This record gives sequence, structure tokens and C-alpha cells, in this order.
Amino acid sequence: VTENRSDGEDLHLYATPREQRFRRFASLEFEGQLYMTPYDFIQAVTSDEPKRAKKWRSLSKQELNQILMETPPVWKGSSKLFRNLNEKGVISYTEYLFLLCILTKPHAGFRIAFNMFDTDGNEMVDKKEFLVLQEIFRKKNEKRERKGDEEKRAMLRLQLYGYHTSTNSVLKTEGEDLVPRSYWDTLRRSTSQALFSDFAERADEISSSLSDTTLLVHFFGKKGKAELNFEDFYRFMDNLQTEVLEIEFLSYSNGMNTISEEDFAHILLRYTNVENTASYLENMRCMIPEEKGITFEEFRSFFQFLNNLEDFTIAMQMYNFASRSIGQDEFKRAVYVATGVKLSPHLVNTVFKIFDVDRDDQLSYKEFIGIMKDRLNRGFR
Repeated sequence: VTENRSDGEDLHLYATPREQRFRRFASLEFEGQLYMTPYDFIQAVTSDEPKRAKKWRSLSKQELNQILMETPPVWKGSSKLFRNLNEKGVISYTEYLFLLCILTKPHAGFRIAFNMFDTDGNEMVDKKEFLVLQEIFRKKNEKRERKGDEEKRAMLRLQLYGYHTSTNSVLKTEGEDLVPRSYWDTLRRSTSQALFSDFAERADEISSSLSDTTLLVHFFGKKGKAELNFEDFYRFMDNLQTEVLEIEFLSYSNGMNTISEEDFAHILLRYTNVENTASYLENMRCMIPEEKGITFEEFRSFFQFLNNLEDFTIAMQMYNFASRSIGQDEFKRAVYVATGVKLSPHLVNTVFKIFDVDRDDQLSYKEFIGIMKDRLNRGFR
């Protein structure tokens, strides 16, 4: 059974850009709630548009159970997990947001994320603690819901969260500011507040009303009784970052060990607000006439650096680099001091040749960091 997406296109009027993207790439529906497959998720973070027909396939309870039965435990995870699962998995909207958070965070942030979920401080995360994020992300969206057709908003909540009407909030909202925040900041600020809420009393009710997902079974087992330790949590997050980078790299490498400097530039400039990318590419071709290639290790090290962009920005400001341009040696040293990541001389030279528009062999804050902030968050800051 399939449902044509055009029937619910007017719901886009009530959806945020992230919600719209999730609805556009999701391919499964179960009891009114939409889900992505692992394949859908990979497409959503590496492609501009989905490659499938615009219909949601309705899953039966038996089909869902079969998918979950085939989900591997967390200790069998790898950097090919999502590719191996392919269509045999279900990812909810809140899990989609969580996975997006992972992709843009430095390794040092993994411990912070784990501690946010570990609400009782026993160095383990159980299923109930992990489900706090469901409530936190839902509440963030409810605060920004547009006024209007209550029926349409209820339909959207059903698609994204699996229930028809708003439940009692875990979070206290009285007196809170409504300044827009990232989902990461919302999670970081709100988990401690959830400790003093009625979530513990309602955890069983909330848990029983939600369908299990591939991520829940992967983390907590088929019976939901297993607990997640930091080592397994860290490995999962590191594997996910590596997998997405491998997919992007392989899409340009054609089976070779390197991608061209021009392909590297294409990948960096995707999802940014740069309007005339041709000028950047032409600039790089003139400055690097002979192709040497970028290895996967160089490629990965650069994106590890991007995930530490905030720390790098602070380091530049402390050295007063933000108000003036810097050379390649200064840039490489600032990256290492701020993030611990060592970038190869060739990679640094390539980055300079891409973004050094005025060709003075210096890089300014405007030329680089502003653009990279958009790329880091894949266009959804």
C-alpha cells in the first residue's frame, strides 16, 4: 500500500526546512508515522534530491518486526552499517535530527553527548534515557509551530512523532526565551531540565506508545533491556562520520585512491551560500595547474577540522587573526593548536588556492570561515 505525497503537500506550509527535507526523503510509513531507511538517510545527507518515486510505502507490523529482527547489535557496528542495512531499517524524525547532530560534532563532543543522555550518571545509557531526546526535540518544534489549521498541524505531528495530539511537555517553558537554537544546543540545555520533570513517571507510557526503530534495537537490543556504554557510543558516532565521508569521497574517486583537487573543491562548496562557484573553481585551476590528488586520509582530516570550526574560530580571535589575513603556516599551526588535527601541506595549499580569491596567498575570515560554517551544517544551520 502506498500513499501519494502530493496528498499532503500542503503540510509543507506548517513544516520547518528540516521537516520538509525529512518528509521528502522518507520512504516508509507505519501507523501514520513516517520513517527513513538507512539508504534514505545517506541520500538525505549526500544528495540534493531523492532518487526514488514520491510515494511512502506502508509497512505492516510483520514487515517492521522482520526488519528489527535483522538489526545487528551495537558491538557489530562498522563504518558500513548504513550501507549494509540499506533498505532494511527504520529511522524516525527525532533520530534523523540526532544523526545530523553527530555528523557536525568533534570527537570531544561525543563524551558531552553521552553524558547528556546518561541522566543518572552510572556511565551507561538505557533506552528510557535515550528517549528523552524524543521529548526534547518534539518540544522544540512545538514552540515554533505556526498558528493556523490545528488539524493540519496534528497531521504533521503524527507523521513526525507518531501521535495525533500534543502530549504534556517534559520541559518547563514558562519564562523561557524563544531565541532560535540548534538541536544540539537545545539538547545540551534541556536534558538537565528533563531530570526535574515528570519524564521518569511517564517513561513507560511514552516508550510503549512509540514503535521500536533500528537505532533503538541496535543500541538496546531486541528486548530493549541492554545498556549502552561510552565506548560503543563513541564507536557508533565515529563510524557514522566515517561512513558519510567515505560515501562522498567514493562518489568522486571512481575506484582510485585519490580525488582531484577540483572534485575536493566541488564537495566543499556544496550546501554553501556561494553563488558563483565557477570563479572559485577557475581560480583553483589557475593556481594548481598540475593535479596531485587528495587522499581519503587528507579528506577525512579536513572534515574532522571542520567539526572543530568553533574552537578554531576562537583561536583565530585570540591571535587577532580574525581581523587580518593569515598565511599557510599560520593557518596550519592554528588548526593544530585549536583542534589537534594535522593537515598536510598539500591540503592546506589546496584550501588556500580555492578560497584565496584575491590571490595574495593569504586567507581572510570572510573568505573561509563564513563559507565553511554553511558547509559544516550542510545548508541547514
